[in-house]
Amino acid sequence: MFRIFPIYDAATPAEKQAIEQVQAIIRSQFSALPEKEIAKIPARLKNPLKYRFRTILFVGENFYGRVEAFALLLHAPDLNFCYLDLLATSKQTMGRGIGSALYERVREEASNLKSVGLFLECLPDDPKLCRDPEVLKENMARLKFYEYYGARPIANTRYETPLTAEDDNPPYLLFDDLGQGTKLHREMAKSIVRAILERKYPEVVPKDYLQMVVASIQDDPVQVREPRYLKKPRTQPRTPVPAAQQIALLMNREHEIHHVKESGYVEAPVRIPAILREIDKTGLFQHWKAWRVADKYINEVHDQEYVRYFRRVCQSLPENESVYPYVFPVRNLTRPPRELSVCAGYYGIDTFTPLNRNAYIAAKRAVDCALTGAHHILNTRHLAYALVRPPGHHAERRAFGGFCYFNSAAIAAHYLSRYGKVAILDVDYHHGNGQQEIFYQRSDVFTVSLHAHPNFAYPYFSGFRDETGQGPGQGFNLNFPLPERLEPTAYTPVLATALKHVQKFGPQFLVVAFGADTGRGDPTGTWEWLPGDFERHGRMIGDLRLPTLIVQEGGYNTRNLGVNVRHFLEGLWHGVHPEAAAESTPAKREKETAP
Repeated sequence: MFRIFPIYDAATPAEKQAIEQVQAIIRSQFSALPEKEIAKIPARLKNPLKYRFRTILFVGENFYGRVEAFALLLHAPDLNFCYLDLLATSKQTMGRGIGSALYERVREEASNLKSVGLFLECLPDDPKLCRDPEVLKENMARLKFYEYYGARPIANTRYETPLTAEDDNPPYLLFDDLGQGTKLHREMAKSIVRAILERKYPEVVPKDYLQMVVASIQDDPVQVREPRYLKKPRTQPRTPVPAAQQIALLMNREHEIHHVKESGYVEAPVRIPAILREIDKTGLFQHWKAWRVADKYINEVHDQEYVRYFRRVCQSLPENESVYPYVFPVRNLTRPPRELSVCAGYYGIDTFTPLNRNAYIAAKRAVDCALTGAHHILNTRHLAYALVRPPGHHAERRAFGGFCYFNSAAIAAHYLSRYGKVAILDVDYHHGNGQQEIFYQRSDVFTVSLHAHPNFAYPYFSGFRDETGQGPGQGFNLNFPLPERLEPTAYTPVLATALKHVQKFGPQFLVVAFGADTGRGDPTGTWEWLPGDFERHGRMIGDLRLPTLIVQEGGYNTRNLGVNVRHFLEGLWHGVHPEAAAESTPAKREKETAP
């Protein structure tokens, strides 16, 4: 497994460790680069005003957490361009396609930033400018690589003029229009070239040299060199929604094995296709296969004895037979019974969540989806959606209940917390007691839940306003218990208040435990949200512009479930990509009325 993720700051231990490994690659690959420039990378990430570029470090990391490649991207929002400062792989990983993956990721970021184009320097393939034949071959290979993406040297300028007569290998300036067909006009090009030379080389480039290079730009629009290595540069197909802006969709494809056929059990397999039919209409989603992740990620969040029991009891049950908790250890928690079926009450919090042969497998696959989605928002996506059942937000560290066995949202949040602060926003009708209990004494994961008041709604014994965390977690849990009858217009300002608290916490990642059981006619809820309400609330969350993982929780009225989920996710996408949303044409919406 190989993942690429951005670093915007050097705030966490994981980020600092990654930067140190990047610096080691630079020392081995760029021996001519002064040590003081290598040491500046953390400062450049933290202080864009001083260095006059916003710096983004893309890190390619293998399964073991070792950095194998990196790209350093500079963004100049004042002139609306991006500059690729460095791109390199470790010597052990050269030629394995990692450099291509990094450059494609950089191009995606530049496109997302609405840049006029991506600029970069590359050493020349002209024998008059490069005296060493071996170095010349390397330069030609690099220029061929970039030409494949349509990035070619800017022609008819004096950018590649050596600073002194003795200098060898003065760089070309390449322009990549990111597949947009953009024409680079003369005055814009002059401003960009001036900015690159002034900001990148303030102590190296003399003023008269800078003026000479800028004055040499005469073509309008600026010309790039004709293709030299490829007959036809690569063209990329256009889609209504660019791939980089699509929502990564991870679906629990083994959910159907968990089919409890008892009358009244509403957490049914039909929920998934009901949602899928609707969201596939939008063109906003890209399907991905979920990885099978190691059990250690579950054991880091859930009690190992509980996990072991859950697996054993499910394996021991006959096909099509379920066990429900019915005896609960109110008097003595220290002596669990030996019989597996009786022990269900030792780990269960209600009498209506069954254990059966396939419950463990289905719950494990839901975790796989959530963790793969977390990987996607660490890597290249702003949004990922884990379409899973069974749900998870009622599962506590050592307890199942509320149709939930493993807390997929909490497991994903714990994984993401290695890379920065995480907020979990639970907008299911019922309180997210699982996340609250799991993170109650932690300050790196902020848990927020908007839900029906526990005086009348499941899980009854948690979700009160005065439950705000404990010890190091004091102040990092927030509950908004709400009335049994509530108009969507009254919910909206409460959500706005919750989102202000999330913003104040300043997370790097957001996990949304999303339940559509707030919709009209849901058998487990009393509120009556319509599709337009879901869209509005989704857009409010999307306006945070955070890398966001959505994990499906409740929602049991399959007549309107898919439409409601679709509107929520469309609204969230529009909030994250307001400019792209205005340009794209997702599927036409129905009238915002309940079926």
